[in-house]
Amino acid sequence: MATGRHRMAAVLYQPAFAALTRYFGPRHVTALTSLTLVAGLASTVFAPLTNALANHLSWRGVYLVLAVVLAVVTIPLHVFALRRPWPAVRHENRVQGAGGAVKDVVRSRPFILLMAALTLSAFAMFAVLTNLIPLLIERGASATTAAWALGLGGLGQVAGRLGYSTLVRRTTVRARTVWILALSTVTTAALAVLPGPVALLIAVAVLAGTARGIATLLQATAISDRWGTATYGALSGILAAPVTVASALAPWAGAALAAALGGYPHVFTALTIAAALAAVLAMGSVPARHPRV
Repeated sequence: MATGRHRMAAVLYQPAFAALTRYFGPRHVTALTSLTLVAGLASTVFAPLTNALANHLSWRGVYLVLAVVLAVVTIPLHVFALRRPWPAVRHENRVQGAGGAVKDVVRSRPFILLMAALTLSAFAMFAVLTNLIPLLIERGASATTAAWALGLGGLGQVAGRLGYSTLVRRTTVRARTVWILALSTVTTAALAVLPGPVALLIAVAVLAGTARGIATLLQATAISDRWGTATYGALSGILAAPVTVASALAPWAGAALAAALGGYPHVFTALTIAAALAAVLAMGSVPARHPRV
């Protein structure tokens, strides 16, 4: 069981974020953007593809086909491409008493608020993502159209991530954190209240994907933006734990709420409240002495 958890952790974003932040140093935002751009395109490609496979195969057959694609693409890349040596640790990245520094940060009010904000936001975003198809079907879209809407949301993710570097240069840490979470709130609210037409709902779904795409980079850079890179791995691991749990629970919670509240529009209204609370909490997530509050 422990080995299985370790293998699962190896394919999540956080280990890659820590490695790229350590490897690329001051250029880590560019590296993180490149990684998440490729990952964002995955949903654009595989949501419609998975739907097409499901029309001809059982769910087990679909999983087997996707597993083969994953093996053919990723195993050779890991064997032949990941061979560059690690750079030497620079003096400015060495920290004395790092364990104590981590404890101080984790107990601080900004870190607790940041963790709460990103956890709530992740729950809302992933519940929106995984319940978008049934919402659109309930609004009158076909299953195929809804699947394409989900895939187009991946294009929105890519668009958002392409502009993240510019956003970093032109905004403060607090401003962009609140702005991104507020955008997620607005798109979730729109999906909750708009009855149609389907084309408009798809456009909102793409905009929701944009917010989700930027939020991935927001989480990836949240620690380094506030507390530097010296203890990035430890702090990002602690930050990611509740965020990952919330993301994992979101699909089940969305379906359970739909049954309890009487439909997916009501679910999206509840998710709007959660997303709005996340944006409010984010206002206090930056240390007082941060140079660019």
